[in-house]
Amino acid sequence: MGTPYSIRLAGEDLWLLPEKAIYWPAQQALLIADVHFGKAAAYRSLGQPVPHGTTAQNIGVLDELMMALPCRQLIFLGDFLHGPGSHAIATLSALSEWRARHRDLSMTLIRGNHDKRAADPPLSLNIRVVPEPLLLGPFSLQHEPVAHADRPVLAGHVHPVYRLNGRGRQSLRLPCFRIGADVSLLPAFGAFTGGFQVLCDDNCKILVIGDNEIWPVN
Repeated sequence: MGTPYSIRLAGEDLWLLPEKAIYWPAQQALLIADVHFGKAAAYRSLGQPVPHGTTAQNIGVLDELMMALPCRQLIFLGDFLHGPGSHAIATLSALSEWRARHRDLSMTLIRGNHDKRAADPPLSLNIRVVPEPLLLGPFSLQHEPVAHADRPVLAGHVHPVYRLNGRGRQSLRLPCFRIGADVSLLPAFGAFTGGFQVLCDDNCKILVIGDNEIWPVN
């Protein structure tokens, strides 16, 4: 596991993790957004040549985090499965084996736009599925990054990345957390998800992920 970066938000300590997740110590909760299990399988079902092994990679990172952190609940901020083609036998078998290893862990999915297309996870995975928002502590946990009437939002959906520019034409696009007063964005957890470039302004803080650490952007 990489080095966490601790922030204070809405009176709560949150750990931003280089594995593209948030750990909430007070709730012993691991928050991840946009894992898109089975995305590669969905693309292959359409005849697209894409990498194999992304589901195993995502599961491996999750296992590593749950071994390293005292975790009693895992909350997915939307887009657990990518689409109808994600219900491939190999994908669901891998997920079933993973769930069996963590059978006592509470898991909740806040339904995202891809979940509506893919359908809910199989009942055998024992994942509670709820609509957004899920109100927990001072936060509104959501998939869509839409401001809540009276709570700060932790959301996914955007797959935020930030471009760092160097000398000449050198640049890097890195996954990032975008922490704002009203809405904060988690990076996409999935290994095969792409990203949307976000900008920094006076109302937010950007923290990029690189070299297994979190780096605030000045």
